[in-house]
Amino acid sequence: MTESATVWIVDDDKAIRFVLERALSRAGYKIESFGTVAAINAALRVDQPAVIITDIRLPDADGLSVLQTLKENDVEVPVIAMTAFSGLDQAVSAFQSGVFDYLSKPFDLDKLLAIVARASAGASGKPVSAACVESKQIIGESPAMQEVFRTIGRLSRTSISVLITGETGVGKEVVARALHQHSPRARGPFVAINTAAIPAELLESELFGHERGSFTGAHARRPGRFEEAAGGTLFLDEIGDMPLPLQTRLLRVLAEGDYYRVGGRDLLRADVRIITATHQDLKARIADGSFREDLYHRLNVITIKLAPLRERVEDIPLLARHFLHQAALELGLEEKYLLPETIQAMQFKAWPGNVRQLQNLCQQLCVMAPGEQILPEDLPSSLSGKDPSSQRDGSWPEGLRRWTRTALSRGQVDLMAEARGSLERTILDCALDFTGGKRVEAARLLGLGRNTLTRKLKEFES
Repeated sequence: MTESATVWIVDDDKAIRFVLERALSRAGYKIESFGTVAAINAALRVDQPAVIITDIRLPDADGLSVLQTLKENDVEVPVIAMTAFSGLDQAVSAFQSGVFDYLSKPFDLDKLLAIVARASAGASGKPVSAACVESKQIIGESPAMQEVFRTIGRLSRTSISVLITGETGVGKEVVARALHQHSPRARGPFVAINTAAIPAELLESELFGHERGSFTGAHARRPGRFEEAAGGTLFLDEIGDMPLPLQTRLLRVLAEGDYYRVGGRDLLRADVRIITATHQDLKARIADGSFREDLYHRLNVITIKLAPLRERVEDIPLLARHFLHQAALELGLEEKYLLPETIQAMQFKAWPGNVRQLQNLCQQLCVMAPGEQILPEDLPSSLSGKDPSSQRDGSWPEGLRRWTRTALSRGQVDLMAEARGSLERTILDCALDFTGGKRVEAARLLGLGRNTLTRKLKEFES
C-alpha cells in the first residue's frame, strides 16, 4: 500500500460510506467522502486522490461519469466501481469505460482492500475502447454469476485464451459467445465445434480443412474451422474428449501460430482466439495420460468455472421467467407465470441437467400447464432429483443455505428470527408426531423441560 494514500468514496448511502471509511481508515488510508457526482467533480478541479471508489447509481448522475471528468482534466486516477444492480452488460460497460475494477454489492471488505492496495500502488485506469455488441442473455443475480460477469468484463479488453469448466448444461457456450461478443474480436466470426461429437478420424479435417484428394471422399478443397474463424473466435467444446494425436497438432498450432490443411502444402496463419470448455476434470485426465499437460497450460490461461444450478438457486426465478417468456414467443402461445410456491418447489430440486434442464421444463410447462398460473402440482413427477436436503443424512444445512440465499436475494430482513422460529417449530412438530402427541416424551427426546415445550407451543399458536 502507498503510505497514507488518499481514497475518495462516492456513495449516497451513508451506511456504505461509514463501513468503507472505517475499513480503509484502519488500513491506513486517508479518506474523503462524497454523496454526489457533482461534489466529487468539484473536488477534482482542485485536488486528486490516489484512488476513487464510486457507486454507479447516484442521485444526480452515473457514477462512471467521473471517468470523463478525469479524462477532461488529463488526470489518471484508478476508479473502482460498485453497484447493487449488476448485469453482464453493465459489468462489461464499466470495464470498457476504463474502471480499474468492478464490485457488486454486498462485497467482501478484504477483497475491496486488496483491490485498493493494487490500485494505489500505481496501476493505471486508462480507458481502453473495444467493440461491444448484444450477446445472448446471461442471467443471474447470484454471487457466482456476478463473478462471471466481472471476469467477462475484465477480459473484454483482451483476446487471451480462456478455459470454461462446469457440468453439462450450465451454459458454457453462452459464456463463450459473451466473451467473444465483448472482446476486440467481436466483429469477427464466432465458430463453435463440439470435439466430442465428431469422429476422431474426421476431426482433424474439420478443424484444419483439407485439400482435394487428400483422402477418400475429399472431392474438393474444404476450409476448416480455423479458417472460418479467422479474425474472430474458435470455441472448442468438450476439449477433454479430443484424441491425443490431435491434441499434439493443436498444441503445435497454438505454439507456432500456423498450420497446414490435411494434404496441403500452403502454410496458413491461425488468426483466432481460442476458447475451450469441458465438463471433465482435466487434471485427472492428465494424471491418467489421456490429456497433454502442456496443452492444458496453453489453454488454461484464464479459467471461468460455472456453478451448477443447484448452487445458485436464487437465479431460478429469473431464468424461469425468461425461459417461459421465450417459449411463449417461439411457440405462439400465451405466456404463463409461476406462483411463488411453485418457484420455491423448483428451488429445492437437484437439477442435474442444470440450466438446460430448466429451459426444457419451461418449454414443457408452456405447452402442458392447464392454466395461466403454474402451480406446484403442474411440475412433472419426473422432474429430476429429490429435495437436496434429503439426498444424504445430515445435509439439512445445505437446504438452509439455499433458503438463506433466496431470502437475501429477495430483500428479506430479520432472517435470524424467522429461521430460528421455523427451525424450532419444525423440530417440535416432528417430535410430537413421533411420540403421538405425548408432550413429556417429546420434551425428553428433545432435551427440553416440559414447561419449556409447552411455552414454545403456546408462542407458536399465538
